Amino acid sequence: MPNSKDKGKRFELMIAQILRNYGYETRRSAQYCGNTGDAADVVGLNGIHIECKAQERMNLYEWMAQAIRDSENTNELPAVFHKQNRKDILVTMRLSDWMTLYKASVLDKR
Repeated sequence: MPNSKDKGKRFELMIAQILRNYGYETRRSAQYCGNTGDAADVVGLNGIHIECKAQERMNLYEWMAQAIRDSENTNELPAVFHKQNRKDILVTMRLSDWMTLYKASVLDKR
């Protein structure tokens, strides 16, 4: 397996572990093995389609387009979890999807 695929796999496993540390039952999907129909890189965060990218060159619009395409037949909001070496992990979403999450969280607090 080439180094870039190893790096991607490690990042997907890292994201799944971080989300488990927050109390969610997440795991890396078996998409590369063809074992499941899951198109997301990490599954188990209800309502969110996770695309993971650990690359130095940012292609956010391309990555977001992939997440949107892959989530089209689901009720999940597409999100790209990404990072560069020695930098924080960031999450990118469309504003309309972020507002959907924000409105839901504000309504929960009322």
